[in-house]
Amino acid sequence: MNASQSSEAVDEAVNDVEGTEEARRTLIALIKAAFPHEKVPDAAYERAADTVQKQADDSTWIRVKLAQGLDSLQGLTDGRFHELTPQQAHLVLLRVQHTTFFGFVRQTVVVNLYEDEEVWEALGYEGPSFDKGGYIDRGFDDLDWLPDPRIEEYDGEPLEDVVSDLPTAASTRSNRAAAVPAGQSKARAGRVGTGRKQSS
Repeated sequence: MNASQSSEAVDEAVNDVEGTEEARRTLIALIKAAFPHEKVPDAAYERAADTVQKQADDSTWIRVKLAQGLDSLQGLTDGRFHELTPQQAHLVLLRVQHTTFFGFVRQTVVVNLYEDEEVWEALGYEGPSFDKGGYIDRGFDDLDWLPDPRIEEYDGEPLEDVVSDLPTAASTRSNRAAAVPAGQSKARAGRVGTGRKQSS
């Protein structure tokens, strides 16, 4: 098979997958498995899939990789990828996590899915604050999601100051300096202290 025949075979394989309902369903299932959120509606995942497909159309190479990747997922699961449980789908994705295909889907979705305002609402994010005057006057210090702090005043005997008699770093240096005779280096003082003879 020459290069031209090989290219034609690839194009034919891509055409068999690309744009089909099965491919779209697999892509949506992939995104849901890679970015699982119980409260995020299916419509948000569908929009993310549309964005992936649109960006793939800008590059023939990526378009081919996407079609081949979706076909591979179907091949690994006997055409049932969209029927897998989240745990089963996760195991399948681990097998393709280092492919160009999966890397493209992941980097596209991680930006676009979390820019979807319907996803913000599902996750409890209120959106950017600059056009609303910032967060300072909009519940910035609202901590009602935390339990009430337990504050107890100590009313026992006064605590002893257990560190008042410990030497400070300054006094330790001062004591070391006093142990070295004037005009003598620390190294020489150490040698004299150990009984070594000094050469004249």
